[in-house]
Parts: sequence; C-alpha cells; structure tokens
Amino acid sequence: MSLHHPRPAQLELEAVLHALSDPQRLRIVRSLAEDPTPRRCGAFDLQVTKSTLTHHFRVLREAGLISQQEEGTSRLNSLRRDDLDERFPGLLDAILAAAADADAAALSSARG
Repeated sequence: MSLHHPRPAQLELEAVLHALSDPQRLRIVRSLAEDPTPRRCGAFDLQVTKSTLTHHFRVLREAGLISQQEEGTSRLNSLRRDDLDERFPGLLDAILAAAADADAAALSSARG
C-alpha cells in the first residue's frame, strides 16, 4: 500500500496549522524536530488509543509535516523540515519556539 505524501508545492498553510493545533500532534513534531532519527509510531509514548495514534500520524502526513516509510509491519516517521522550511520559511521554527515558551511559562507558574 502506497502512502500519499503531498509534494512541497502542494503543502497548504491551513492544513499545516490545523495539524499543529492539536497538542499530541505538536508533541510528535517537536520530538522529531529535537531528534530527527526516523522512528516508529509507538516510540512517541503518547497516552492515546492505537486508532487515535494512527489518526494523528495520518493528519500529520497528509498535511505534509511528516513522511512515513513502511518497514515490515511498522511505519517510520520523519519530519519534513526541509520541505516545510522551503514552502513556509521560518514557520516551523516560530511554532516550535512558541511551544517551548508556553511550556516554560507553564512550568514557571506551576512552581509558583
């Protein structure tokens, strides 16, 4: 079965932003940005059902944020940083920085 991956010119800002609006999907992208090593879906330690996990990865792939390569019965996931940076310069870095700032602010307020 061949998986659909949009070409860089087909990436749509609305689809990318929608995909990143979910905290679990943003967490996946942040993890891949921090360590670009391709990894299986189960390696992200998200506390969701398998069907929900599959949905999140499909949304990310169809938006063009990740690529998936089949390896046996698993899929290896990689961030399409070069394609995203080419199509939307600075967008991914800005979103990742904002997410890191939000995490730092939440941690700071939790310490009180």
